[in-house]
Order: sequence, then structure tokens, then C-alpha cells
Amino acid sequence: MKVIKTTLQDCFVIEPTVFNDERGAFFESFNEKAFIEASGLKTRFVQDNQSISKQGVLRGLHFQMGSHAQAKLVRVVKGEVQDVVVDLRPYSTTYKKHFSIILNDVNKYQLFVPRGFAHGFLTLSDTAIFDYKCDNYYHKSSESGIIYSDPELSIDWKANNLKIQLSAKDKDLPMLKNLKL
Repeated sequence: MKVIKTTLQDCFVIEPTVFNDERGAFFESFNEKAFIEASGLKTRFVQDNQSISKQGVLRGLHFQMGSHAQAKLVRVVKGEVQDVVVDLRPYSTTYKKHFSIILNDVNKYQLFVPRGFAHGFLTLSDTAIFDYKCDNYYHKSSESGIIYSDPELSIDWKANNLKIQLSAKDKDLPMLKNLKL
């Protein structure tokens, strides 16, 4: 697998080595030793989550605060999404900057999202199965987020003619300038 730096500090794209033959395909979706050697980061995943979303569903931008912050390793099992992360770490050289990537079941790319980042995705295909590992357990009272359309972030969501669908909770997320970190 290749671990590729993004434009954001400590955020990496993971490109697996895929072995195809007449039977189908095989790839190693995560190798802790290879990840540590390539990134210099050590993480231990403790929880796996999966969502199934229809086309136009936008989930995010979410994060957990304080001691319940989570690093995530995200990927698409089926379909295609635009995945977006925002660096919310005030000490970071990439503070308030974002990164966007297309993840799908063809390229099999994964994105490592460090603690202190907001994360969200927009479903581009008819449906998408989105899978992610977390290095900390979910803690409801620590959850927070930023509205996906925050003008300060100016994220270019690849919605084209899609009608974006948000949960009631995501419609009420604050702008970054109103967030207490």
C-alpha cells in the first residue's frame, strides 16, 4: 500500500495494492506496521462504523471534541462519495484549510483523518456504503460540527445538479466563526 501526503498536516490518502485475477480481486485494506512506517503516526482503531446513503445525502461536517476526539480511516465499500476534511487544530500549519477527494469502490482509496479534523461526505452515486474505523469511542455529548456551506471554508461540493439532503441535526450546525473549540 502507498501512503500519500495530502495538503493538510497529518492527513494521508492510502492507496492499496490491488491484486486482480479471473476470480476477482484482493487487497489489504489496512496494515498498521506499513502505515506507521510511511506516516510516522501511530494509531489504534477501536470502533468500526458503516453508513448507507442515497445519492445527494451529505453527512457532515462532524467531529468529536476534547478527550473524545477521533482519528478516522474512511473508505467507500460500494459507490462513490466526495470526502472532505477540515483541519480545526489551532496549532497546525494547515488550520482552517480543507482537503477534498473522490473515494469510490473502483479506486479503493482511503483517507486517514487525524484527531482535530471535521469530516463529511457527499454521496455522488445512486447509493454508497461508507465504512470507517475510529481510534476513540463515540461519545454523544462530545459531538459537534460545522455547517457544510460555511462561506469561510468555501468548499466546492461536487453536487452539480444533485439536490443535497441533510439530516435535521446537520441543517442546524454552526458556522466555524460561531464554534467554540
